[in-house]
Amino acid sequence: MLVGDYAEDYETMVPFQFLTGLGYTVHAVCPDKKNGDTVATAIHDFEGDQTYSEKRGHNFAINYDFDQVNTQDYVGLVIPGGRAPEYLRMNARIIEIVREFDAAQKPIAAVCHGAQILAAADVLKGRLCSAYPACAAEVKLAGGNYADIAVTEAVTDGHLVTAPAWPAHPAWLAQYIKALGATVSI
Repeated sequence: MLVGDYAEDYETMVPFQFLTGLGYTVHAVCPDKKNGDTVATAIHDFEGDQTYSEKRGHNFAINYDFDQVNTQDYVGLVIPGGRAPEYLRMNARIIEIVREFDAAQKPIAAVCHGAQILAAADVLKGRLCSAYPACAAEVKLAGGNYADIAVTEAVTDGHLVTAPAWPAHPAWLAQYIKALGATVSI
C-alpha cells in the first residue's frame, strides 16, 4: 500500500484493516519514512459543496521501510486517494513500483486521487479507470477511458480495479479481492 501525508483516512485505514482481516500481510509504505513512522491522514467528506471538504484525520502507522519494497514479494498493490498522490507521483521509485506491478499483471487497486499515480506511471492507455471526478482530465490525458460511475461503484479492467471515492469501498474491495483470487463465503 502506497501512502503519504494527507492520504484519505478511510481510503487508507479501511483497505488496510480489511485486507489484514482477510489474512493478507499489508505493508504500508511511504517514501522517506521507515517502519514505525506515521503519516497524517485527511478526512474527505461530501457535504453538499461543489467539492469534498477536508479535515485532519488520524495518524497512520507505516509498518515497512519503503526502501525495502521488492514488488516480486507481493500479490497486489493498493493506492489510496487523498492529497498524497499529487506529490507521491513525483517520486521515481513510486512510478517504478506501479509499472512493475502493471508489467507483472498483478492486481492494482486505486481509489479517488490514486488515479493521479496511475496516470503519472503511464499505465492507463486504453484502460477503463474511475477516479474522483476532478481527476477525469488526468485519466483521459494519460490515454485512459474515464469511467463516470456512481460514487458507490467500482470498475475492473483486467488487473486494474478503480473507484471514485471511499463510498465505493464495498464494491471496490470486493472486486479487488476477486482480482487477487480470494473468495469469501458466508
